[in-house]
Amino acid sequence: MDFLSVALDHAQSLGVEYADIRIQKTSREVIYLMDLSLKNTSKNVLHGYGIRVFKNGAWGFAHSNIFTQDEVKKTVEEAVKTAGYSALINKDNPLRLAPERGYIDSYKTKVVIDPFKVSLQEKLDMMIEVNRTMLNYEKIKRAEFRLENYNDDKYFASTLGSRIHSNITYVYPMITATAVNDSDSQSRSFDDGGYAAGWEHVLKMNLLDKADSIAEQAILKLEADEPGEIRRRDLILDPGHLGLTMHESVGHPTELDRVLGWEADMAGVSFATPEKLGKYQYGSEIVNFIGDNTLSFGLATAGYDDDGVPGQKWYIIKDGILNEYGSTRDSIPFLNDGMSRGCSRATNYYDFPINRIPNLYLEPGKKPLSPQELIADTEDGIYIEGRGSFSIDQHRVNFQFGGDMFWEIKNGKKVRPLKDVLYKSSNPEFWNSCDAICDDRFWKDFGVNNCGKGQPMQSSRMTHGSSTARFKNIRVGGSK
Repeated sequence: MDFLSVALDHAQSLGVEYADIRIQKTSREVIYLMDLSLKNTSKNVLHGYGIRVFKNGAWGFAHSNIFTQDEVKKTVEEAVKTAGYSALINKDNPLRLAPERGYIDSYKTKVVIDPFKVSLQEKLDMMIEVNRTMLNYEKIKRAEFRLENYNDDKYFASTLGSRIHSNITYVYPMITATAVNDSDSQSRSFDDGGYAAGWEHVLKMNLLDKADSIAEQAILKLEADEPGEIRRRDLILDPGHLGLTMHESVGHPTELDRVLGWEADMAGVSFATPEKLGKYQYGSEIVNFIGDNTLSFGLATAGYDDDGVPGQKWYIIKDGILNEYGSTRDSIPFLNDGMSRGCSRATNYYDFPINRIPNLYLEPGKKPLSPQELIADTEDGIYIEGRGSFSIDQHRVNFQFGGDMFWEIKNGKKVRPLKDVLYKSSNPEFWNSCDAICDDRFWKDFGVNNCGKGQPMQSSRMTHGSSTARFKNIRVGGSK
């Protein structure tokens, strides 16, 4: 039965201005290995549909996992009823929807080897070998390997005439080695955050080679010195580290629902308010941030968002100036008469789509520059690799970040490893202090697949990226 048409026809018969339906089947496999022992393996499948209607300036939403004609109609009626209640509450400030047209299309992640068709034994054999490699080092007392495989198969239809099928797959392996001595323990991870591809990507990652370097660096951290009191130094940050920094200090503050004050519960509102558009010096002139939901391997790339808006590419920060936001059909009308940038996404079929960070990345530098040359040009600094702890205030202004591996730079050379390092800065001090970015030869991506937002909370995914970059005169020092 064509449940898409059943839902839309019934919604229109009830007088709605707009309606859409997502039939969504989400498969997720998680395997967790500690040392040489399998601690958890799970496969979950969620299959159902969510129906939205728009009437009298308000949304209504309902969902079900029962696939019958009567149940679909009942779900539509529940959504219409909810829209009526919402319209009463929101009558003084009704929503509007930005214009959009219908699309008949499909999108599928490029997958060579379906990760769900690779046997559990083959996955475990690889994971055990990686953990065994890390445990071969005497001071490594714990080795961890977490693997997640994900597939989302979705059919979207709307009263605009859209009929869109998407099939999204990603793989996410993460390994961690923990070194221990009589007085301390230190961990080092390989964590790229996930990649939109199949099992072939895991095979290309050479995790056995990475296991050796991760174990060795965990031991280096264990025996390293702390950096001492916080003082002003230069920072050189690798792409794996910058992925989290840009997520928190650029991605979230430029979600339009935060800017408008609609979202404050999970991670605050935003200092980057509309009167700053086209004027605010968010970063130095070499800082350019792009939202790009067309990125082929991006975790937020699905062809279309959950408003049925096609993926796009645009400048959020251009030449250091706040240029635009990530928007949805119901948020952009409160700013201007433009069209949505396609940032409306729901996690599961039972979730209402909300304004999310797009694939967001820092453009590489335009002049040839390698990380080695950047280090050679730095007299007093710290080089940070990988993500660590973070904290940021409710307006996304003041923040503090740690990392996963640290090196002291003196007179143009990495002289020793450090541990327990953090830095403190703020918007706009931090991004305006960026004075050098390596070129596109050194650009790397970093995935985020656990971005929490909303009530009830949804966990979404997106990809960030950058080349290694330098930030001048930042407060940095020990975390103890």
